[in-house]
Amino acid sequence: MSPGRKRGILIGAALAVVAIVVAAVVLLVKEDQAPAATGGPGEPTGTAQESPARVAARFLRQFEAGDLNTAPVDDPPAATAALSAARGALTPTAVEAALGEVPTTPGEATSTSATFHASWTFTGNSVWKYEGKLDLVRNAGKWVVRWAMSVIHPKLEAGQWLSVAPVSAKPVVADREGKALVGGDAAGVAPILQGALSKVASEQNGGTGTPATVTVSRVDASGKPVETLFGQAEEAGQPLVSTLSVASQSAAQKAVDGLQGSAIIVAMKTSGDLLAVAQNAAAGNQPKALSGLYAPGSAFKIATATAALQQGGVSADSPMACPGSEQIRTRTLMNENGFDLGTVSLKTAFAASCNTTFGRLAGQLPADGLAKAASQLGLNADFEIPGLATETGKVEPSSSADEQVEAGIGQGKVQVSPLGAALMAATVATGKPVVPKLWQGLETNVNAGYQAPPAGVLNQVRAMMREVCTTGTAKALKGSGNVFGKTGTAQFGSGADANGWFVGYRGDVAFAVMLEGANDSEPAVQLAARFLAG
Repeated sequence: MSPGRKRGILIGAALAVVAIVVAAVVLLVKEDQAPAATGGPGEPTGTAQESPARVAARFLRQFEAGDLNTAPVDDPPAATAALSAARGALTPTAVEAALGEVPTTPGEATSTSATFHASWTFTGNSVWKYEGKLDLVRNAGKWVVRWAMSVIHPKLEAGQWLSVAPVSAKPVVADREGKALVGGDAAGVAPILQGALSKVASEQNGGTGTPATVTVSRVDASGKPVETLFGQAEEAGQPLVSTLSVASQSAAQKAVDGLQGSAIIVAMKTSGDLLAVAQNAAAGNQPKALSGLYAPGSAFKIATATAALQQGGVSADSPMACPGSEQIRTRTLMNENGFDLGTVSLKTAFAASCNTTFGRLAGQLPADGLAKAASQLGLNADFEIPGLATETGKVEPSSSADEQVEAGIGQGKVQVSPLGAALMAATVATGKPVVPKLWQGLETNVNAGYQAPPAGVLNQVRAMMREVCTTGTAKALKGSGNVFGKTGTAQFGSGADANGWFVGYRGDVAFAVMLEGANDSEPAVQLAARFLAG
């Protein structure tokens, strides 16, 4: 190749490189001058700056953080000082601000606005929510938020500030005497019922939930209140009133909390008003007290005695054999530790809890005899109490003679809940069908009701239940007043363990105590004594 031709090629190549570089520079300039892409509500087309929507969103992020020094606002120092003062006065635990509506803004527009949703959370988890507004203007060709006190709250004016004060905590749910069960100073009261009480209260109050723990006001420069912005409406509402008693509930909860094993107490007025529903941590966080079904053991002899007095041709004074053990049909029944009383009255056999006596009586009844008596005592009733899922029991006609013998001493297929056991005691006490209630003003729906046994029968059952607490298996309650009741020990699972029961009433209060796996009724009697003493 000649030297001249070589130079020509090199010059041509150099010019080509220059052309490429120049083209690249021109392309970069054009791209830098190109309009910004439209990318959301309110974003103009044909402008290079941030859209009003993006500016508003960026401002709100810094509003949440509490520092507007670098925010897109026309007066950052004033904005930061005002917001810092507001946050310092209100001491929120959290502040949130979410962008609302931003109108589409024409490219030539010099002002627009945007809405946002603010949320201030305070100690006690009360939350102040409101809708705010941002005015945006062009400033030196860029969109910024125009600062005013109304940015913090739409009613706040120049020269005004925000002020916070605690409110006197009022209960959302009160007990029968006006004491707090939910809200107010109700910490720790009726823990197993807190969820149900709160849910019903929220439903009745239109879903507003727990009232404010603070009030937020706007005040003038001298600190004089101008208007309450938050807290006043919630404070004005009246609490929902429950039938529960803080005193009874506290006594029951204190009694069960003192035990390591699973322990449950249900207490109600003999009219049906629930007074206390208590279970300890070992019993779990499901309300077994109201819906758990268990074999009642000898506590069910209240129903067996009721059936025998009506259908078996006996009275409380009828002589009955109480051997230490007896084979009835194909079942062999034994009394606890094999005690043998010989021949005694039915009342004495009941007080001593003779399994042999009551197994034999049950075997002589019609197949539906025990189920009928259980129904008369409320154990097959079905109720809908607002906020609560409940079961009273399940006692069906026996399918065999052996099954009936087992049912007579509260074993086999007989099932009762602590609520149902308390209902049975209330029915004996009052002589009338009882409808359990949790609320004053909210009625319990009766899906399946019942009729109580005849008065003559119940008079005898009461005398038998009193004997239990004076000379029988619950004589440890002699110092607890005029108590009527029945003990029970009920095997479950493989039969190696048993639950302990005491079911009874004193005055106009009926109650049931149940200890899972206690293997004896004596701890239940002791727990009943502690509850009654409280």
